[in-house]
Amino acid sequence: MHPLLRRFLLVGVALTLTVHGALAQGLPRTAPEEVGLSASRLERLTEALEGFVDNGQLAGAVAIVVRRGRVAYLEGIGHRDREVAAPMRPNSIFRIASQTKALISVGVMMLQEEGKLTITDPVGRYLPEFMKTTVAEPDGNGDYSVVDAIRPITIRDLLTHTAGISYGGGVAHDRWDAANITGWYFAHRNEPIAETVSRMSALPFDAQPGTTFVYGYNTDILGALIERVSGQSLDVFMRRRVLDPLEMHDTSFYLPSDKADRLAVVYSATGDGIERAPDAGRETATDRLLARIGQGHYLDGPRKSFSGGAGFLSTASDYARFLQMMLNGGELDGVRLISRKTIELMTTDHLGDIAFTFGAGQGFGLGFFVVKEPGLRGEPGSIGEYGWYGAYHSAYWVDPAEELIVVYLTQLIPAALNDQNVVRALVYQSIID
Repeated sequence: MHPLLRRFLLVGVALTLTVHGALAQGLPRTAPEEVGLSASRLERLTEALEGFVDNGQLAGAVAIVVRRGRVAYLEGIGHRDREVAAPMRPNSIFRIASQTKALISVGVMMLQEEGKLTITDPVGRYLPEFMKTTVAEPDGNGDYSVVDAIRPITIRDLLTHTAGISYGGGVAHDRWDAANITGWYFAHRNEPIAETVSRMSALPFDAQPGTTFVYGYNTDILGALIERVSGQSLDVFMRRRVLDPLEMHDTSFYLPSDKADRLAVVYSATGDGIERAPDAGRETATDRLLARIGQGHYLDGPRKSFSGGAGFLSTASDYARFLQMMLNGGELDGVRLISRKTIELMTTDHLGDIAFTFGAGQGFGLGFFVVKEPGLRGEPGSIGEYGWYGAYHSAYWVDPAEELIVVYLTQLIPAALNDQNVVRALVYQSIID
């Protein structure tokens, strides 16, 4: 499509969505050049994403680029539902999985600012079953022994994923399998998150607290902790304290029925393209995890388990508002959620000498990767950049040095595509100031 025609159509779509209220809560929009970006260079991003769609590698995606507090780029590419030719819209709703973690981490830090906890506290002060935990240690012969943890797990251990807690696939995976607690997906569970988390406490973890970066159920435990400290269910706490104040009206743990026609369909990479994932719980997929998850139970499930680690659905515009609050030092549109100093603490590396296993040149803060050495990482970016990813192949990052926010949402699991690297490269090449 010719770039000028695309720009004309995008303006029309934006005006239509604004009239109907779908983008009324979004950040203000601007011409890219007004914030030091090139419209023609951003068109390369559109063309690249359209190429992935045309090649059958993606069904569709939404990308938003915000600079200096204004939206310079927001596009829906391809199809929300390929089988019925439903187009992807800028306000399409996605399962954001682990992008939930950042929101929950902010919730924990808000409680610290209110004096209701400190992150150096042992988790067991609020969830007593976690005061004494165990660790599985390999014996070198294919088996393991279970020993006591050397100290109680702290809230900071959970925030930094250094509590030694995986997603159940570690040394003692047989016990986690027997307890039916494996994988990040919770939407099918017909029990409150606190009950699942309580059962976790009796299982052997993968490493001693404070010694190793182990990605896993840490933020789900933080969600249960928020419930205990606040006296509210996690969905109520997050709605009242974070989502509503930020006008994130399209972000929720489960999808309201009147928004079902905006939910993007999940696809799966195959040897020769992609295919529609099965309905949730259908044993039609060869992959065990995919068979259980499929399209997910976000519309028709029990709606009882609020997963702080991977439960939210959202839009690119909603999530950009959250990230703009972070970039602003804790405030957006006159509403302050959290202090600048807390944001600084969250976006500073806390690992020190502990190896970060998700990429060279990076550390981990209180809910985000943090870039320490862009050259060692080998990708465009800046020192101090922070962000994370979602299991459905979504990604986001904030670059404070460039006053830049990027949210890229797709629904592809499993994925076999370098589109996230392409998005990053094409966003940064569009900077012209």
